[in-house]
Amino acid sequence: MSRSSPRPLGGGGARRQKATLWLYLAPALVVLGGLLLYPIYQLGLISFFDYTQAQVSGGRPTTFEGFANYREIFSDSQFWRVLLATVLFAAACVVSTLSVGCALAVLLTRVRALPRLALMLAALGAWATPAVTGSTVWLLLFDPDFGPVNRVLGLGDHSWTYGRLSAFFLVLLEVVWCSFPFVMVTVYAGIRAVPAEVLEAAALDGASQLRIWRSVLAPMLRPILVVVTIQSVIWDFKVFTQIYVMTNGGGIAGQNLTLNVYAYQQAFASSQYSLGSAIGIVMLLILLAVTLVYLRLLRRQGEEL
Repeated sequence: MSRSSPRPLGGGGARRQKATLWLYLAPALVVLGGLLLYPIYQLGLISFFDYTQAQVSGGRPTTFEGFANYREIFSDSQFWRVLLATVLFAAACVVSTLSVGCALAVLLTRVRALPRLALMLAALGAWATPAVTGSTVWLLLFDPDFGPVNRVLGLGDHSWTYGRLSAFFLVLLEVVWCSFPFVMVTVYAGIRAVPAEVLEAAALDGASQLRIWRSVLAPMLRPILVVVTIQSVIWDFKVFTQIYVMTNGGGIAGQNLTLNVYAYQQAFASSQYSLGSAIGIVMLLILLAVTLVYLRLLRRQGEEL
């Protein structure tokens, strides 16, 4: 055997190598455990107790309630209405964000260097804008008295935040505006990694741009699309700032509530911290279930994740 040939690791060597890898990962795991697992544990713990302002101030003792908080929110018809609205709103945001981001990523590969730089800077500026600032700017743009959008469209003093659907649509525009840059930059980097010969061969075969995207780019970019889809689902399902700022806490009579805002109202506006915690745990379980089902479907299609 050549002196430079690698020797196969025995059982003890493999175990030592695995232990070394876990040792290197230990600091990061400790930090993640402190920042993620412990708050989730506390959230779940509070959801099983009767924990209101009286318990916080020490006026009443904390009592164990079991699943009473969960039974209360599941028996509340408003919870199911808010859940349905959250699912539909998040789905619309995810589809819109992915569509805009992927379309602009393809556009970046078709324009010259200067327009590409300008589009990238504009997109990164939108991405870097704080959610509160972006929401306030969009409210000013669509203001019924001074906003330029109503003047351009000739809508007079139409209030976008008064109607339920128009308010959700306005929030959707802001969410897509601040979310598409992540999709655009990520997908653009993936497209640039695709060999140019593959795209040239598809074009020589007479494939249109839409067909090239559907039959060539999308399958090759599927691992990247999985990441941006899961990220978008998580971000859009738990939207809070845009809804809270742009609809003034959930709209007229709570018509624009989402689960995150609904949990905030229960926990802080009504001082029902245990109910707010229970809603938070339900949101966490829903997101975990959606992510696992999505990954399972991709595994069944033969994708390596």
